[in-house]
Amino acid sequence: MKDFIIPWDDRDYGTPASKSEKQVTLTIDGFEVTVPEGTSIMRAASMAGIQIPKLCATDSIDAFGSCRLCLVQIDGRNGTPASCTTPVAEGLNVHTQTETVKRLRKGVMELYISDHPLDCLTCAANGDCELQDMAGAVGLRDVRYEAVDTHFRPRNNGHANPQYMAKDTSNPYFDYDPSKCIVCSRCVRACEEVQGTFALTIQGRGFDSRVSAGTAADSFLSSDCVSCGACVQACPTATLVEKSVVEIGTPERSVITTCAYCGVGCSFKAEMRGDELVRMVPHKDGKANRGHSCVKGRFAYGYATHKERILNPMIRDKVTDPWKEVSWEEAMTFAANRMKGLIDKHGRQSVGVITSSRCTNEETYLVQKLTRAVFQNNNTDTCARVCHSPTGYGLGQTYGTSAGTQDFDSVEESDVIMVIGANPSAAHPVFASRMKKRLRKGAKLIVIDPRRTETVEAPHIKAAHHLALRPGTNVAVVTALAHVIVTEGLMDEAFIRERCDWDEFQDYADFVSEERHSPEATEMLTGVPAQTLREAARLYAKGGNGAIYYGLGVTEHSQGSTTVIGIANLAMLTGNIGRPGVGVNPLRGQNNVQGSCDMGSFPHELPGYRHVKLDEVRNLFEETWGVQIDNEPGLRIPNMLDAAVEGTFKGLYCQGEDILQSDPDTKHVAAGLAAMECVIVHDLFLNETANYAHVFFPGSSFLEKDGTFTNAERRINRVRKVMAPKNGYADWEVTQMFAQAMGANWNYAHPSQIMDEIAMLTPSFAGVSYDALEEKNSIQWPCNDKAPDGTPMMHIDGFVRGKGKFIRTEYVATDEKTGPRFPLLLTTGRILSQYNVGAQTRRTHNVVWHDQDVLEIHPHDAENRGIRDGDYVRLASRSGETTLRATITDKVSPGVVYTTFHHPDTQANVVTTDFSDWATNCPEYKVTAVQVSPSNGPSQWQEDYAAQAEMARRILPAAE
Repeated sequence: MKDFIIPWDDRDYGTPASKSEKQVTLTIDGFEVTVPEGTSIMRAASMAGIQIPKLCATDSIDAFGSCRLCLVQIDGRNGTPASCTTPVAEGLNVHTQTETVKRLRKGVMELYISDHPLDCLTCAANGDCELQDMAGAVGLRDVRYEAVDTHFRPRNNGHANPQYMAKDTSNPYFDYDPSKCIVCSRCVRACEEVQGTFALTIQGRGFDSRVSAGTAADSFLSSDCVSCGACVQACPTATLVEKSVVEIGTPERSVITTCAYCGVGCSFKAEMRGDELVRMVPHKDGKANRGHSCVKGRFAYGYATHKERILNPMIRDKVTDPWKEVSWEEAMTFAANRMKGLIDKHGRQSVGVITSSRCTNEETYLVQKLTRAVFQNNNTDTCARVCHSPTGYGLGQTYGTSAGTQDFDSVEESDVIMVIGANPSAAHPVFASRMKKRLRKGAKLIVIDPRRTETVEAPHIKAAHHLALRPGTNVAVVTALAHVIVTEGLMDEAFIRERCDWDEFQDYADFVSEERHSPEATEMLTGVPAQTLREAARLYAKGGNGAIYYGLGVTEHSQGSTTVIGIANLAMLTGNIGRPGVGVNPLRGQNNVQGSCDMGSFPHELPGYRHVKLDEVRNLFEETWGVQIDNEPGLRIPNMLDAAVEGTFKGLYCQGEDILQSDPDTKHVAAGLAAMECVIVHDLFLNETANYAHVFFPGSSFLEKDGTFTNAERRINRVRKVMAPKNGYADWEVTQMFAQAMGANWNYAHPSQIMDEIAMLTPSFAGVSYDALEEKNSIQWPCNDKAPDGTPMMHIDGFVRGKGKFIRTEYVATDEKTGPRFPLLLTTGRILSQYNVGAQTRRTHNVVWHDQDVLEIHPHDAENRGIRDGDYVRLASRSGETTLRATITDKVSPGVVYTTFHHPDTQANVVTTDFSDWATNCPEYKVTAVQVSPSNGPSQWQEDYAAQAEMARRILPAAE
């Protein structure tokens, strides 16, 4: 087993790969090379092991041909063309090292070096500089030119004092030094082609050309730059360089691992000096991200070494006591005795677990095994309960499996992209960049969202249709889309007859054809103009390959499951299933929320989505685990809290989730936690839930463990240990120690053994092993004898359940109603720079962009209430109230307000209610009736909460 690895093939081929299937053979320096048609001569040479010098070329962006360093000679052709912009042709005979091209290259390099500071020994890029490397590659040993004016020495410019070109250090993660810029435009092109933000340009002309991040008054921080790092990665010199490289030095080794933020699942090279992380560089062979990243994965890893991280186990008898640091052995004994005492006194159903969607598959598997095999109940749940549990139910009912249908590459073949209840630009930015690239090539976009988000309109993209629906009316809108498709005869009848149950379709068609589901009939309810909805339906049905991507704006409703079913119906109606460019794709929120569901974290399902009531499934686990498994489903998170308040649920082991901040109706969550007699929190920091904990197990970050994550496209990626756990143990080891303290005979020596057990017991993981992941890089489940290499695309020849199932989607209004006291509708979401409850990102420099939650309110609603931009406002609902600052914007419609939930001092969920999805109990975060009014500062509840939190986080000084 290889824990520390060298990238499979980390060469820079200079230009992107051609997708042509036609092969062309040519000769380069006497070697015959066969490559796909459309390949550049530069890439063909590199594939043959011949490296042509280059500066403006890199294989993440299209060829540009500006540096003139990659010149070659071709028999039968005049001149010395640039190899990066010259495509191969059958029979070409190319020479890369003639005397002519060597002389020309050396002359070009002299010009570059004459206008470049020769401070290589003290430069942050020393040893990692392409300009330095190319000077050596062309054999440059001296410079004949002496430039009168340079970009790195003071210039008079007619001023009394000589002027330097100012260095821009405004960005918290990287510096821009224009004196070292060679105007290769790689950063500008990366911003355009890879990221799609178009924040950078080349400003000035001729000698004065330099990269600009906006107007003359703009810095990188104030510009449109989203700090994805694409420009830094593309830069061949130290013009754009990470501050960490300046401070620590260039890295000396790298480890391939997987990002621990959102569900895109980006692969990174963690580049190290010793055991210190220097930088995270997106891995070009990562199949989810293809060498791209966002500000979180690229730069926001500093939380792993933050001073607030807890590294020693702690215990206390009561939550009003201060914490006491103890040894691991004492903490385990204390926790096990408490839990065993509760089981003995109140029965085995009185305790349970919450698994983490941020921990690995192996760690999550052990936590659900803990409750089933050690506590002997099925009281296990996960954060998917409050985000994508309706996805599991809705897609399971219609298609037969609880996951997305495509891989992310599929979007490159989409003609129409429908985004429902999601803002990929903020929550899944790397996927958003790939989507926007496809849109710039001509695909059409339909957005269904109450807000005018960055996904609706951005540089060089604009939605063809924005259906700004009223929060809570998703089902009505989706059913109205189906009404148009059916009544106008736009469905794919051949697909439906072949792949779906025809009788069920006819029943569904009769249902949606009713006049009450027409766009005209629902317009007053949804707020979506009938004509706009009809045009969107026609575009999706007849615009070519139609793909649907949806997020929490679909699932976090009282009818979340119904909307997922409706989305599945739309794809079946139009035949948009089972080929590239189509499908139904939930955009998962956390890095391993798909994996936590796969691993059996729900109270009614064992790993692989098999119900606990099935004797043959239980028998399989019972034989392996050597215990009897309860055949009754356990408690969901809301049920655990209700039972705690009632006095029947007494103990909880909560790994890597902060339910007090993330779950709805904060006061009820607090009451449930306060009523428990043993709460064990296993996390990196003393989070909000830990205010009510009796035991704290310090956790390990993703940099300190081996394992796997499963992303939103069912892709299983390796997580590799970059450094030793700062607390002494990886999370799987801590769970195992606790199980052993409870009397279990667990003896895993490495996470690979846990994965072997998962594969043995879970059909969809049968072919997954660490050796297979090393060989294949990543695997998409199901992976078994039928699909030994995994399954990038689901439901190709038939649905997992057999025939696709059409289900009626009756709209039922939420019980949460606006009225005179609470006339506005609150909906919530995320912002690019922050992540979930902010436990990680708030402890990084990302707070520069978002240091507090704010309330977006429409100018009309603000004016009626006497609210100005930046004012403190009171946000009140039937559940509670909080205060935060207001931002006046027309991104929200009149009657709708919006906020994020990243900061605990706001506690936005004190306002949200306990209404939830009818099938899964997923909370209705997206529809809360509220009132907004001016305020002078924090509410009484916020002050009381802050005082309680301060008291709950006291730690006794360590004994001398």
